[in-house]
Formats: sequence, structure tokens, C-alpha cells
Amino acid sequence: MLQAAGKNVLVGGNIGVPLSAQVESSTESSIHVVEVSSFQLEATKTFHPWIAAILNFSPDHLDRHPGEGAYAAAKSRIFANQTPDDWVVLNSDSPTAMALAGPARSRRLTYAVDAVGEADVFVERDFIWQRTSEGQTPLVPLAAIRLNGRHMLSNVAAATAIARAAGAAGNVMARALEGFTGLEHVMEPVTTIGGVRFVNDSKATNVDAAARSIESFDRVVAIIGGRYKGGSFGELAAPLASRGRGVVAIGEARPLVRSALADVVPVVEAESMRDAVASAFDLARPDGVVLLAPACSSFDMFRDYADRGRIFKEEVLRLRNEQRG
Repeated sequence: MLQAAGKNVLVGGNIGVPLSAQVESSTESSIHVVEVSSFQLEATKTFHPWIAAILNFSPDHLDRHPGEGAYAAAKSRIFANQTPDDWVVLNSDSPTAMALAGPARSRRLTYAVDAVGEADVFVERDFIWQRTSEGQTPLVPLAAIRLNGRHMLSNVAAATAIARAAGAAGNVMARALEGFTGLEHVMEPVTTIGGVRFVNDSKATNVDAAARSIESFDRVVAIIGGRYKGGSFGELAAPLASRGRGVVAIGEARPLVRSALADVVPVVEAESMRDAVASAFDLARPDGVVLLAPACSSFDMFRDYADRGRIFKEEVLRLRNEQRG
């Protein structure tokens, strides 16, 4: 959106290029769009973003942080050095995210998909709107969005709020969205085999993210598991009960996944991603969706979440070639 608005944009942080590696290419007119993890934030002293966004909060990384409170404290450091001239962008649909920003001194810009009543940027009547003292202004038509899932719509609303704070116009944001089909490993369509769709959401590395992913599909078989890092797999029971055909459990967390979900949907354990893809395909036939939504980190079996997603896609394409043969 910011690039479409003519801004000089550098992207990095916890994804891709470290912020420190961008210093030499940064100018007075540069805008850095930075994803910052709790691991990075907990050690910051002078980090001062002009616009800080907190999209959601749920238990995560409890294999690293001593408790949920410590994790929340690390996340809240994103606005610790902000002033009243800065912005904090908050998700009105997430009371925990809103509460996290309680001590922030910056101006608040809220967005919502569900709790639209008081949000500054909200989804309603086929548009993303902005509410100001002068009334409501339509910013982005929902028809411009090429992404699946209600949680992805929430992310678009967040990006719209951030881009507006940075000075982007609505028609420019809509044009940017029309050409954007998503990132690799985030709700990424892979292929369809014999009526079964395959979707790679390897970036869904915690329980809340996996739940939002599962809620986006019907007749879904979810591949879940890896290295456990906190949260309750039981929170996946409700979306699976209404939408799921089964679960394939992988990695170190297999016993936890089975214990939490075997009474809700059939649970099959797999030793490898190849076995997981084959088992999920069998469960999903003839017209379901195989979804990689691990709810765990990847480090028990893979180098990182991207490695896990790439191997998933490789195994899906190998299965497609087998089926054609």
C-alpha cells in the first residue's frame, strides 16, 4: 500500500532482512515496515516506531518466556518509547490486544471486523471505512481483496489503518490490494488433486493462528503439530467439530494433539511430511481441504516454518504427479 502511494519503503525485521542491515540504505524519506518479535522487543531500549501495531495477543513462545505475563510485557515494549505524536494501531476485536496498550502514550487508531461500533477503521457494507469527526469515508472495496479467511480480512483492515496513518489514500490502497494474492506460507493455495484442495499455512505457528486458519474452510483436514510452545490444542476443538474431517498429527506434539482432539475428529499420526500429506489426502477425499496449520514451531523436524512449508508443497506436488501417473 505504501509503495503504491509513492513512498520509499524498506521491509524487514523478524521476516527477511534485519532492521540493522537497512541502516545504510535508509534516508529521511524512507518508511521501514518492520515485523518485530517478542524475542527482539524484550531487549530493546531505544526502539521508537512512529506507528506501532498490535494485531492480536494469545499465549505463545512459552517455551522461551517464563509465563504469559512476561510474554505480554515483551510485546508491550513496542510502544514503550512512543510519544503523544505517535500512533498505536489496535484491533478492537481483541480485548487482550487493547488491554496490552493500556500504558501507551501515543494516539490510538482502532480497527475492527466484528466490533465495528466504535472502531476508527472498520468493515461494513462491502467496504473498509474510516470514521472521523467529519463522518464515514469508504476507503477500500472488499471486492479488491484477493485473500481468504476472516482473519486475513482483519489483517487487511490493520494494514489499511496503518497506511492511512502514514498518509496513503483509499484508491491507492485498493489498487495495491487488487494485485496482492498473499505471502508464501500464509494461507497459500498449493494445488487441487482429485477434488481436494491443498493450502499451506505453515506460518500459523500458534494455536490461535491455527484456529483462525481452520475457521476459513469447510470439510478441512488439518495437519497439526511440531515443537510445542504453549497454548491449548483444545481450542481447536470447536472449529474442527463444525468444519473438520480429521487431523493428521506430526512432530513432538503428536501425543498432545491426539489427547486434545481425538474425541472431536479422527486423528492420524504421521512420522514424516510425506506420510502426513498422504494420510490427509485420504481423509479429505473427495471434496475437502488439506490445510497445513501446525500451531507449533517447526524446529523438531525442519529448519524453520518456511522450510516446513516448502517441504509440504514439495510433497503435495509429488502426490499430484503420482495421482496423474
